[in-house]
Amino acid sequence: MSTEVIEQDDIVLEDNQLVCILTGQVKKVKPQESNLQSVILMLNEEYGFDLDDMERGFSIQYTDPDTGKPKKQKVELVLFEKGKPHEQDFIIRICVVQDDKVKDADKKKGVKPTLENAMGAVESCEFGLWANGSSYHYLQKEDDAMGFDYEFVDLSDFPGEGETLEDLDRSDRSFSRKPANDSLIKVFKRSHDHIYGNEGRKKDAFWQLLNLIFCKLYDEKRRFMPSEDSYRRKFWVGVKEQNTEEGRKAVAKRIKGLFEELKRDEIFSEVFDGNEAIGLTDKGLSFIAGELSKYSFLDASVDVKGMAYETIVSNTLKQEAGQFFTPRNIIKAMVEMMNPTENDRVLDPACGSGGFLVMVLDHVRKQIAVELYPDLDGPLLAEKFNSLEVNERVREYAERSIFGFDFDPDLKKAARMNMVMAGDGHANIFHVNSLAYPNWEHPAEIEKIQGAIGKSLLEMKDIESRYGNDAREKFDIIFTNPPFVAKVKVEAEIASQYFLSKYSDAPEVLFIEACYNFLKPGGKVAIVLPDGILGNPNTLPVREWILDKFKILASVDLAVEAFLPQVGVQASLLFLQKKTELERQLVQDSAEDYEVFMAIAEKLGKDRRGVPIYLRDDDGAEILFDTETKYAVKKKDGSIELKTRREKLKQLDDDLHRISSEYSKMKNKA
Repeated sequence: MSTEVIEQDDIVLEDNQLVCILTGQVKKVKPQESNLQSVILMLNEEYGFDLDDMERGFSIQYTDPDTGKPKKQKVELVLFEKGKPHEQDFIIRICVVQDDKVKDADKKKGVKPTLENAMGAVESCEFGLWANGSSYHYLQKEDDAMGFDYEFVDLSDFPGEGETLEDLDRSDRSFSRKPANDSLIKVFKRSHDHIYGNEGRKKDAFWQLLNLIFCKLYDEKRRFMPSEDSYRRKFWVGVKEQNTEEGRKAVAKRIKGLFEELKRDEIFSEVFDGNEAIGLTDKGLSFIAGELSKYSFLDASVDVKGMAYETIVSNTLKQEAGQFFTPRNIIKAMVEMMNPTENDRVLDPACGSGGFLVMVLDHVRKQIAVELYPDLDGPLLAEKFNSLEVNERVREYAERSIFGFDFDPDLKKAARMNMVMAGDGHANIFHVNSLAYPNWEHPAEIEKIQGAIGKSLLEMKDIESRYGNDAREKFDIIFTNPPFVAKVKVEAEIASQYFLSKYSDAPEVLFIEACYNFLKPGGKVAIVLPDGILGNPNTLPVREWILDKFKILASVDLAVEAFLPQVGVQASLLFLQKKTELERQLVQDSAEDYEVFMAIAEKLGKDRRGVPIYLRDDDGAEILFDTETKYAVKKKDGSIELKTRREKLKQLDDDLHRISSEYSKMKNKA
């Protein structure tokens, strides 16, 4: 998907208003309205229905069977047969959308009194959807056995534009829907909540969900395996399989078998200990599989997958002191400014759930796609991001050149899974204390690191004389957000390995020196640091050490909102380049004189509570931009249709994108 801002519009929005994607009308921001906007976008981008064939707030007319009098029922959204008049006789989908508090069994607003009643009144409508943001019910209307009335059958999904129910049930169907907007976040959350609340798995709901996410990924990746001559998906749920005990058993058997298969797979087995098991009931497993199987994880953008995954990770794994996830806009800006390429070996020595590494992989993936398909752009280029040729190059790059270290074994596993979703490279995520390296108390893990480094050096024809296959002085670029909280101190035995421990035993200070040790001469580091290091008088020796060892490329001050609401800390982004020994010697003979890019990010797209903030005019009103959005819809025959919609969109008030653009301009002029 790509967007192009055409012009600024003159509609003024209050803080509690939005513009309907379907009608262009200003609406109040309420849970029901937000859910409706999400459904409209889902049906448009994921199911391929045109906005011109939709209408909101449509009144369905019918005769009350008890009184014989005419009645009306207003439904939130209806879809008409393609190109036909917006009349009741041409309705093919009915969508009832409620707010989050309305339960599906509610006597007045639940599935039966709303969706079933409306579908029963419209002869032409076979399929319907009831949604409240957290629960989605798909229904099919069928004639009952006697042929006098209707019965309503639960489905795991309904057909998109040009599809039939039979298309959804084909095991050779080689694609799933590409998630739009927040669909994947909702699916992950819905699935996690179901496991947590309905399966009695409060302690391991997160890991049970990840097992199934991995099954889905593995099943999609089977398409590209040489052994798969005629691909048949195994991770799928027939549209009515969830409705019978026999069907649920078939789903469970299929997916549990797939899980055992992936645990034996040469690549995927590295993520698992081997004793993991899917512990859900057949009913629970069928429900979760039905939710996940709707979407293609490989085709989803890294932003969509990353946000969905990290939402679940951050809500599940309790962050210890100093551990919190770096916001995606900060990660994106840092990666854009350093501009890693296929020739760079990259490390994050405090990788957490792998946010920096995934963004690097996506950055390089786009470079590879542009190189392989120079005549394509926009959504058509994006469709090639997961082509066989691009995937193979990305996989080779990731396995050769992307490394992550983390002290937390759970985060190591979470990062590996994140990397698999992004395109592999997970084999180079290691459980190690970066500050203790190479003297880590788990020699087997150190041995694995040395082996991976040696393999990388060989494949990149990178001849190194110092340290052999040791990770020190092997990396071209380092991205990291080290743990920094005043209460955390590094053990004296580990701290004593560092020169900077004379001035501080705080981990963020020692991480600067650790990064220096891991970098090649001339290598670069982009690091998040608390402002105290850069400004406090007592850290002057640290700054002098940095100036001696590094050339400063850029410094970006972040607003205090950067890490809120997780933690309140004033921080900056520092971009450094390790000096060669010759450069250090030359500096001793003459004063240094070079340009340093400096910027202040006053706005970061959110307030202190984490609520998004948008660009405003001089009077404080949110600005709307008339935008042309292009997106690709995959047809059931595998062909791609490029579509366009005009919409009025707000833009996040975020200085980081502008800062990274200005930095790139400065580098290009140099």
